[in-house]
Amino acid sequence: MPSRSRLVAPLALLCFALLPVPGRATNFYHLGSAVALPGKAPGWDYLTYDAARSHLFIGRRHDGVTVFDVTTHKVVATIAGSKGANKAILVPRLDRGFSVNSDGTSTEFALSSLKTIRHIHFGQSADAGSYEPVTGQLLFTMGDSHKVAFVDASSGKLVATLPLDSGNIEASAPDGHGNIFVAERDRDKVVRIDARTHAVTASWSTAPCHQPVGLDYDAGDQRIFVGCRSDRPVLAVLNAASGAMVATLPIGRGNDGVIYDQATHRIYTANGIDANLVVIKQTGANGYALDQAITTRPMARTLALDTARDRVYLVAAEGGVDPAMKVNTAVAPFYPNFYFDQTFTVLTYQKN
Repeated sequence: MPSRSRLVAPLALLCFALLPVPGRATNFYHLGSAVALPGKAPGWDYLTYDAARSHLFIGRRHDGVTVFDVTTHKVVATIAGSKGANKAILVPRLDRGFSVNSDGTSTEFALSSLKTIRHIHFGQSADAGSYEPVTGQLLFTMGDSHKVAFVDASSGKLVATLPLDSGNIEASAPDGHGNIFVAERDRDKVVRIDARTHAVTASWSTAPCHQPVGLDYDAGDQRIFVGCRSDRPVLAVLNAASGAMVATLPIGRGNDGVIYDQATHRIYTANGIDANLVVIKQTGANGYALDQAITTRPMARTLALDTARDRVYLVAAEGGVDPAMKVNTAVAPFYPNFYFDQTFTVLTYQKN
């Protein structure tokens, strides 16, 4: 029979090997909850988060803007009259939210009550948009019309429209000094627009980053972060003063959402085709490195960040490809052209 001491040593080594490695999985995001929302086959786009009320606004297209409480994990409202919404733009200082409806309208609502106030007409179509705080204007992108529209957030009046050469105008972000950066997917460009003069003041190539879609801005170091699709997807970092390419880092395919956290100096990218959340760490104005990459769910391509809880919210649904229907092969060979009812799910990723 082997002695007791000979058995204890291997057993101790085995137990030690099973212990979590400090600084590894404990610091990684993981799926904390997955809440399926009732409803028919969904279509969706952007997410926006109201930290003051713990409300996640989901541009759920056919259903309009769905408001999900991240503390109770329940839908608390659907904004009346927001059918066709791709996004909700929040303006907390006015206690207002504005949906971006695909028919070229916006539904204005109160953030405190979630009650609809009025409908604003600014064009024939709409995709996304953002709020520019210096001029107090909303910018709405209208890819089908090759334009952007400027609406005064206080009065709801259309101020101006600006024609652009792009037919795929994607995400936008203000710089806090009266300018707005806008991604043009079909032209591989980022343009800078002066919200005071309603004119393009710069146009920069994003190459080798092709099909720019997601976009956010670092005001501290004056850097533009652009998520690009194509067969070699990357996060591109541009100098906001000169447009020069600072860095490119690989991300997953099917990006639609990019968010920069000024406090932690991290860039979050949601990539639906490869079903991953890639987080990039900013080590300096010109220094960037992979922080972590997490598997998510297919089609989880947009995101919102909850900095107080250190959580990332995404949404996804189960879909498929019907060969009798048109397939968007420009995104992926088997990009879903339908989704199953009752499968739309809010995903919460958090750390241990």
